[in-house]
Amino acid sequence: MLKWMNKTKSNDGDAYTSTIDGMKKVYKKFVRPLEEMYRYQEFYSPLLTDSDFDAPPTVMLLGQYSTGKTTFIKYLLETDYPGLRIGPEPTTDKFVAIMHGEQDQIIPGNALVVDHKRSYKVLSRFGNNFLQRFEGAIINNPVLQGLTLLDTPGVLSGEKQRISRGYDFTGVVQWFAERVDMIILLFDAHKLDISDEFQRVIEACKGNDTKIRIVLNKADKVTNQQLMRVYGALMWSLGKVLGTPEVARVYIGSFWDQPYQNDDNRKLFEAEEEDLFRDIQSVPRGSIVRKLNDLVKRCRIAKTHAYIMAHIKNEMPVFGKEAKLKQLIANMPKIFQQIERDTGIPAGDFPNMEEFCESLKTYDVTKLMKLDQKMIDALDKMIATELPRLMSQVPQDQDVAHEDYMCAVKKREGGALFESDLTPFGVGATLDLLNTPLNTKEHQFEFEKLGPDSEGKINGTQAKAPMQNSKLPNATLRRIWTLSDYDKDGKLDLVEFAICKRLMKMKLDNHELPVELPQAWLSPIAE
Repeated sequence: MLKWMNKTKSNDGDAYTSTIDGMKKVYKKFVRPLEEMYRYQEFYSPLLTDSDFDAPPTVMLLGQYSTGKTTFIKYLLETDYPGLRIGPEPTTDKFVAIMHGEQDQIIPGNALVVDHKRSYKVLSRFGNNFLQRFEGAIINNPVLQGLTLLDTPGVLSGEKQRISRGYDFTGVVQWFAERVDMIILLFDAHKLDISDEFQRVIEACKGNDTKIRIVLNKADKVTNQQLMRVYGALMWSLGKVLGTPEVARVYIGSFWDQPYQNDDNRKLFEAEEEDLFRDIQSVPRGSIVRKLNDLVKRCRIAKTHAYIMAHIKNEMPVFGKEAKLKQLIANMPKIFQQIERDTGIPAGDFPNMEEFCESLKTYDVTKLMKLDQKMIDALDKMIATELPRLMSQVPQDQDVAHEDYMCAVKKREGGALFESDLTPFGVGATLDLLNTPLNTKEHQFEFEKLGPDSEGKINGTQAKAPMQNSKLPNATLRRIWTLSDYDKDGKLDLVEFAICKRLMKMKLDNHELPVELPQAWLSPIAE
C-alpha cells in the first residue's frame, strides 16, 4: 500500500494520521449515520466503505473502437498486460481494470466484486451480463504502483449501435466517471464522427468536466494542413456534444512506439506528449484533493436530502399515504423552493428533480424519518472545523504521494512516464539480436563523424539528431538512451553508441526493447 495512504505521525490529541484516515473517520462518524437514516443510497450512490477511500487513483480511457485506447495503455506500460488484444476491429470487449500486483494474472469480474480490498463491490448491481464483461488484469509494473488504468470497450458506431450489449453500458461508464481521477477521451484523426452511443457516453461524464482530457490520436498520419482542419472539426463537434462554451484541453500526437509516418509535426507531438504524461504523473498528487472534494460534495447532498425527506415525512398523513405521495411528487418544484427559502441551502445543492421523483415513486414511505437537527448541526460543525484540519494536511500528503509514485516510475528507467536530465530526450522473447555480439566497426565512421571528445565520447546533443532520424517517438528514444548509457555518465562511447544503434534497429524491426542489456553486448564493455 502507498505510504500516503497509511502514513503515521506522532501528533498530539486526536490528529488524523493522514488525510485519507481523517476522511474515513469523519465519514463514519458524521455523514454515514445521516445517509442511513434518510436512505441516501436509494436515491444517489451507495454508502462508502474504507476501500472507496483507499482505492488508488484511476485513469479511464474512453473512445470509439480502433482509436488506440489499448495501444495507449501498452505505450505507458511498455509491455502487454494479461489478456491484451489489439486490432482494427472492436477487440477490447470488456472493462479491464489494470492494477499492480506481484504476479501477472486475470481476475474475473464476479471474483473482483467480492474482494473487499477493492472498490468494485457496488458494480454487482449491473448484473451478471456486465460482470462477464469486467475483469482485473494484475501486472507487476512500476507505472501501476499508485495508479490504476481502466481500459473500456470500444464505443460502437453505425449499424453496430443497434445491437444491445446486454447491460447498461452508459450507466457503467457514469459509475466509473464519478469515481475515477482522470477521463481520457481518445479520437482518431481519421474518424472524428461522434456516434449516438459515444454521445451518450460523453453526456454520462457530465458533472466531471475537470477530469476530462481529450486526445487526438494518430495525428502523424495527416499533413500539416489536414491536421489544422481535423483539429477545427473536432473542436466544433465537441462544442456541440459537451454543451459548454469552453472545451477541455486537447492533446495532439501519436501515442505508440512506432516511427512517425509524418515527421513534420514532431516538435508539436513531443511537446503535447510531455504535457499529457506530466498531467498523468500528477494524478496521484491530485487524488487526495479529489477525494476530499467529493466528500464535501457528498456532505452537502446528504444534508439537502435529509431536509427533503423530513419535509415529505411532515406532510404525510396517517392514512392515504400513496395518494399523498403522488400529490407531493407533482408539487415537488414548490417543495424544493420552500426548503431553499427556509434553510438557505443553495439551489445547486438540490438533486435532479426528475431523477429524484422517479426514485421517490418506488420508495417505502414507512421508512420516512423526521428531521434530526442534532445530526444536521453535527454535520455543519464537522464541515466548518474538521474538513479545514484535513485540508491543512493535504499538501504534505500530496508531496508524499507524488514522491512515492515518481520513485516507482523511476525503477523502470526511460519510457513514457520517466523524466531524466541525463538523457537528451528528457525534460529537466528470445531474439537473435540479443545473442549476437556487437560489431562496433560498422558504426565507427558515423561515430567519429559526430566528433567525440578527448575521452572518445559524444554527449547528448551530438547524439540527439542521428537518433531522431529514426523517427521513433521521444519516449522510446529516451529508453534507448538510458539502456545505452551503461556507465550513466550522460555520454556515449563507441560501444555504447553501437548498443544504441542496435536498440533502434530492434525497435524499427518491431521487436520489444530488453529490460536489461544482454550479456553478449556487454563483453566489449568489460574488455
